[in-house]
Amino acid sequence: MNAREIASLMAASAHDSDIQVTQTGYRLELAETWQVPEGARVLEIGCGQGDMTAVLADRAGPDGTVVGTDVAPRDYGAPVTVGQSARHLLDGPLGSRIDMRYETDVLTDDVGTGYDLVVLAHCSWYFASADRLERTLGKARELGSRLCFAEWDPEPADPRQVPHLLAVLAQDRMGETDGNIRAPLTRATVLAALGRAGWVVERVSDVDTSALQDADWEIAIALREAPEGLAKELLRQTSRKSGNVPLPAYALTAR
Repeated sequence: MNAREIASLMAASAHDSDIQVTQTGYRLELAETWQVPEGARVLEIGCGQGDMTAVLADRAGPDGTVVGTDVAPRDYGAPVTVGQSARHLLDGPLGSRIDMRYETDVLTDDVGTGYDLVVLAHCSWYFASADRLERTLGKARELGSRLCFAEWDPEPADPRQVPHLLAVLAQDRMGETDGNIRAPLTRATVLAALGRAGWVVERVSDVDTSALQDADWEIAIALREAPEGLAKELLRQTSRKSGNVPLPAYALTAR
């Protein structure tokens, strides 16, 4: 399937199909970078609404399976909850290849073993702490033979990406929250954690984020919810109402 076809299977597409197509297209690029094989048995940690889940299921093909897990409850998320999105996806043509489990933590819950791939796609900053992420990466070593990981890089490559970084820093000061950003980590910190968890990184690639809308979303959250401070004040001065340039991102594979 192409990006538009997969996007049409997502419940959020009904609210803005163009945004969903863009988000799906980006995840197709991640799957291509990771070289997801047909017939793969995949565990996705932090599946959320299922944007990456749908792409993984398409790429794994009719003989593959994707088990998506997330610690969030089914009523989390807006304007479509993760549970509503999962139900919509499972009712579509990829549903027979997918199992989505919410309120599920791989550190404490049985999710099976023997996976060909364990995937974490733009979910590591959602973890409550860097320690919890590292323990999850260590657990992933027991669950699968190959890791596919992608995340934002908080080091701007272009001055126009600074407002997105400021939004990240402002949200990082929010403390206990169920928001998008709880423990943002640098690329170097993640690579070091992977090594301590027993993974050997095969390849790290930069991925193009320029078409994504995430900078606008994170800036809006920071301006609305983050505590006052220098990051928020600078964010007010430097951000646009829309069309803010997102941070860089990277994708890697490890064994």
